[in-house]
Amino acid sequence: MARCRQPGADYRLLKPQTFMNRSGQSVGAALRFFDLPLASLLVAHDDLDLPAGTVKLKLGGGHGGHNGLRDLFSHLGGRDFWRLRIGIDHPGDRNQVVDYVLKKPSKDDRIAIECAIDAAADALPDILAGRFERAMHRLHSRG
Repeated sequence: MARCRQPGADYRLLKPQTFMNRSGQSVGAALRFFDLPLASLLVAHDDLDLPAGTVKLKLGGGHGGHNGLRDLFSHLGGRDFWRLRIGIDHPGDRNQVVDYVLKKPSKDDRIAIECAIDAAADALPDILAGRFERAMHRLHSRG
């Protein structure tokens, strides 16, 4: 965990040391320790339902089969938190999903994913300032 301070704002950055499918334990513990509301949480995660290199910002929603999100929901007691969904594409066959998400992406997908992460970093000032509509417009209209 790291602490980031800016004038008028104090942020916590958490990179769980658990497996993704168990990330709810550490995220839930951090929210409880710092007495933070669920709506103040931003989780960045991979998303098979988006093409590689796509990045979307959304509040709430389902887990879509994502075990890390499923674990977060169970430990947080809700799903009304912000998500930065980073597309990694889908292998095309659900039986290949586990191997697909655990292996390195192709060179083209890696480049696209890195560009999506850069775009998310560019939108971060708006996200942190609570200008979510502006951040969504910025991220969702890139092409």
